[in-house]
Amino acid sequence: MTKKLMPIILLEGMVPFPKNNYSINIEQNEDIEGIRAALGNDNYIFLANMHDASTGMKDDNIKRIGVTARIKNAMRGLDGNVKINVEAMERAFCSGIEQQEDFYLCSVDSVNEIQVINPDENAASMEALQDLFNKYRSITPISSGVLLNEIRTIKNLGELCDKLGDKIIKTLKDKRAILEESDIAERALLTIQAMERENLRTNIKNDIMIKARENMEEQQKEYFLREELKAINDELGDKSGVGEEISDYRKRMDEKNLPDYAVEKLEKEFDRLKSGQISQEASYIRDYIDTVLELPWAYVTEENKDIVKAEKILNEDHYGLEKVKERIVEYLAVRMRVNDLNAPILCLVGPPGVGKTSIAKSIARATGRNFVRMSLGGLSDEAEIRGHRRTYIGSMPGRIITSIRQAKSSNPLMLLDEIDKLGSSYKGDPSSAFLEVLDGEQNSTFRDNYLEMAYDLSKVLFVCTANSLDTIPGPLRDRLEIVELSSYTAQEKLHIAEDFLIPKQLKAHGLTKKELKFRTKAVEELIDCYTREAGVRSLERLIGSICRKAIKEKLTNDDKNISVTAKNLTDYLGRKKFLPETIAAKDEVGICRGLAWTSVGGCTLNVEVNILKGKGNFKITGNIGKVMEESYNAALSYIRANSDKLGIDINFDETDIHIHIPEGATPKDGPSAGITMATAMISAMTDKPVRKDIAMTGEISIRGKVMPIGGLKEKVLAAKRAGVKKVIIPIENGPDLDEIPEYGKADMEFVLASKMQDVLSNSLVK
Repeated sequence: MTKKLMPIILLEGMVPFPKNNYSINIEQNEDIEGIRAALGNDNYIFLANMHDASTGMKDDNIKRIGVTARIKNAMRGLDGNVKINVEAMERAFCSGIEQQEDFYLCSVDSVNEIQVINPDENAASMEALQDLFNKYRSITPISSGVLLNEIRTIKNLGELCDKLGDKIIKTLKDKRAILEESDIAERALLTIQAMERENLRTNIKNDIMIKARENMEEQQKEYFLREELKAINDELGDKSGVGEEISDYRKRMDEKNLPDYAVEKLEKEFDRLKSGQISQEASYIRDYIDTVLELPWAYVTEENKDIVKAEKILNEDHYGLEKVKERIVEYLAVRMRVNDLNAPILCLVGPPGVGKTSIAKSIARATGRNFVRMSLGGLSDEAEIRGHRRTYIGSMPGRIITSIRQAKSSNPLMLLDEIDKLGSSYKGDPSSAFLEVLDGEQNSTFRDNYLEMAYDLSKVLFVCTANSLDTIPGPLRDRLEIVELSSYTAQEKLHIAEDFLIPKQLKAHGLTKKELKFRTKAVEELIDCYTREAGVRSLERLIGSICRKAIKEKLTNDDKNISVTAKNLTDYLGRKKFLPETIAAKDEVGICRGLAWTSVGGCTLNVEVNILKGKGNFKITGNIGKVMEESYNAALSYIRANSDKLGIDINFDETDIHIHIPEGATPKDGPSAGITMATAMISAMTDKPVRKDIAMTGEISIRGKVMPIGGLKEKVLAAKRAGVKKVIIPIENGPDLDEIPEYGKADMEFVLASKMQDVLSNSLVK
């Protein structure tokens, strides 16, 4: 054959030989196009193998010796693939490939074969190959009469080698060696060696099958496979079948630096694995060993003890939250002096969206620890914490050990998210299981039911989050160091939006500060008129919404830059959802402004009182809770007992009193409305108006004492937003004023009241 161009097809897992027929399934588009081109020409293609199946059609990836083949027929299947039947013609050499539009052509030359000159050598090789073939037939039945007849009648030594290489030899390496040898005498030697190896492999396989069948019961397929594997290992000298596997386990165990009790436990498991257990139990043992060896045990990451660097990281990630940052820096400072200090168990408590989870990630980054998060919301099975015992199918370690495994170190920061939402059921009480996990005196020997041995958790820095402390059981709460995160003020939200949220959303939406600008006034209005929340989640969602609308606007308006202002904010978000709180236009009788703390921050709350002729009935409306009912009754008791001193001249037996707190659909409760209700009632009963620019918060006793309240920071900032000039607070809350930022106290007067007379003298118009 002269040098010729023809399409090339690369085969995987198959070596073609001359003068043999093959059925080949073609899946690659470029190969299908090559077949189409061959059918449009002379039906000839070149079949070759490749060095690396993942590399594909490259000049240096093609094994040069292959065969030319003629396509006898081709058929396309329903899956789009093409199945071809070919007749291999002769050996050929590929000198190079060239890429066409949709397929590859190769330049093909014939391979000149070196014939055997000595007829005796030729006859001896033929006889040896026929003898090896007959021996192969005696140990492996061949059902094809056509193949038997072909091999018996072949008179050409080269053809006989090719036929045996194609039909009898199994290994691709031996097949390729026979195909690539052009010297027929050498090809015969290679074929004889390959046939010897094939007969040896077949004999060993048959011996293994016989040994396996001796102990196999009928219908025990799984048992048969195990015995076959056991027989294979008998031939290798490993009667247990797991010697090499256990050797690998021991190597991993030595690298882990396990404690003595863990090594002893694993050695027992190795013995169980050796003892010929049934395969199902062996798989459970392997799972257990893998779990133990994948735990970090003595491995710990290097902690950052640089206080300045830690402070910088915390300040980069979060604005405000000074208490949390201070506590972490204190911990690092102590770690610089005492290396074996037990890590504290912090519990970040605050409303949703104030950054509890994100600050835990920042703490991990600041301390140089790996971070792992475990969500506890709705967890009601104790086994999820302590692990499942290895006595039933599906057992696994608990979430604590699983998290340590994921963290890949024994000193990670583990975030226990929503610890206040743990449940309990007939499966146990997970909050009780956490008593051991979160106790510095006990968790150094934490015992997981699946591991069945102790694991040291004392190096783990646990950080819990909760929305409320009320639902955390007392014994568990006693182990936690509580750090309260209050709701953000409007000023803090403004800083967070400008420094964190807006850059984050611009990057997420592929925008730059030049393309979309947020004016400060627009952000302030976004906070005051479109969100009512303690954190900044809704604020971030609204900023993202503006970014999406801005992108749409840019695409429809020639990619112009956009600026969001207070005036055009409604174009992006619609009408305002909340109106800003304002003080009354004038002093009014029977209306007093109180201060309340809610889950979304502080707010002002009007209390209205009407005095009516009646039969001495008392009514309070506005969807109030039991605590506020108690406050109302205490205030009324004080007023009736001190009516003469207060200048009240009404007959309570012939008067109805109706207290109403507006927004009746909104539930209200809490111990801070006592003095507000008392002032409103006294105003209505004495016909003296309450100052319009005053607000108050505090509880009242039946003797007129003003008692302390909580949430003062949020309440004062709410009064500031509403334009209140004077705020009355309990005298015991005086120290809490130090926690309020200066901008929140500017131009405001604070009255510290110890009794009801202090409240009335500062609130009623004389």
